[in-house]
Amino acid sequence: MLIGGGAGSGVLTYRGRVYPFRVSGLSFGITAGATVGRLAGRASGIREVRDFAGTYTSVGGGAALVGGINGAHLRNEKGVTIVLQGPKAGMEFAANLSAITITMR
Repeated sequence: MLIGGGAGSGVLTYRGRVYPFRVSGLSFGITAGATVGRLAGRASGIREVRDFAGTYTSVGGGAALVGGINGAHLRNEKGVTIVLQGPKAGMEFAANLSAITITMR
């Protein structure tokens, strides 16, 4: 079993306004290799902007060889769901449980 971590940033566009945020996360499971990715997606279930911040969980797995598609389906404690997708470059195999925290800047 391996434990990994990562961080990044992004922007939420909600009702015509842009809200920057930070992402940090932990992954517990089996991971081999290294990849670089950029994800984009949609969030649903937001009633107020502050609902977007929180801890999101995801259970999943994936693989990429040189290039492929990376994706995630995440949900936080306030019922907000994020579906992400994007290109992935490198080589990786993963089967893990992830916890990702989003904080508004």
